[in-house]
Amino acid sequence: MTAKRLKVIVTRRLPDPVEIRLKELFDTELNETDVPFSDAQMIDAVKRADVLVPTVTDRIDGRLLAQAGPQLRHIAQFGAGVDNLDIESAVQRGITVTNTPGVLTDDTADVTMALILSVPRRLYEGVKLLEAGKFDGWAPTWMLGRRLAGKRLGIIGMGRIGQAVARRAKAFGLQIHYHNRKPLNRQVTDELEATYWESLDQMLARMDVISVNCPHTPATFHLLNARRIDLLKPDAFVVNTARGEVIDEAALARALKAGRIGGAGLDVFEREPVVNPELVGLPNVVLLPHMGSATVEGRIEMGEKVIINIKTFADGHKPPDRVIPAIL
Repeated sequence: MTAKRLKVIVTRRLPDPVEIRLKELFDTELNETDVPFSDAQMIDAVKRADVLVPTVTDRIDGRLLAQAGPQLRHIAQFGAGVDNLDIESAVQRGITVTNTPGVLTDDTADVTMALILSVPRRLYEGVKLLEAGKFDGWAPTWMLGRRLAGKRLGIIGMGRIGQAVARRAKAFGLQIHYHNRKPLNRQVTDELEATYWESLDQMLARMDVISVNCPHTPATFHLLNARRIDLLKPDAFVVNTARGEVIDEAALARALKAGRIGGAGLDVFEREPVVNPELVGLPNVVLLPHMGSATVEGRIEMGEKVIINIKTFADGHKPPDRVIPAIL
């Protein structure tokens, strides 16, 4: 089968340059409405496609894959995260899974740093007060936030994004601490002057800011649960730009409302697109609509990776961004 005969079905709108190139290379069906596929549409897609191009909001589980046609041999995810995919079921059915890692590192780290700045300095709270006409002029004790320089930042998950956050935070004078499955190599830790904590509990109890940058896996579901949230200092801030499921959102909301922690900045949520109503409207919380990777450049680069993965697979080679269950 040649690349031009491959039936490629895309579940959401992608940037124009990406869609144009997909149409040029393959027999591509686009989602012109950008409305998420219904269950029936997704079943129809896996029955007909040689290659499915889903996004991180599409649930591709074993039940769906059981209804796939025998010609479906490649799922080319538009996105770095793969917790929406049943990788084991796909591999068992001989379906190659690829994703788009690496291209969103700086974009996500930028938004993480923006939240690290915004929450302690009460920037969003200040914007809302100004918009409400409650600014009566400068005063020595009004809208006091927390200085970042000299504070301890604890990063959970020191992969590409975690390290990019660390580099930015170090430039602002934050002390870098991290918890990871294993320590980083000496060269990186020396560059970042980073302290490794084998015990997440011990790190959490000592940090001023916590940044969640780990993937969502069965092992990280509710990694920040009620018990661990209670370990945080009363003036600590939590920032999450990874996956909402890593934090027990209800427990976080309770701690914020009770004043047991200083504040939070969240770009992801446990039940997206639904946001826990207990978090909405809190003065010490900044909520963003999952926009950490939302740059034109980043989304086009993601699409280019999708195309490279499909083209490589179609040419009979191993795609560069294969997802291997053993390394998840």
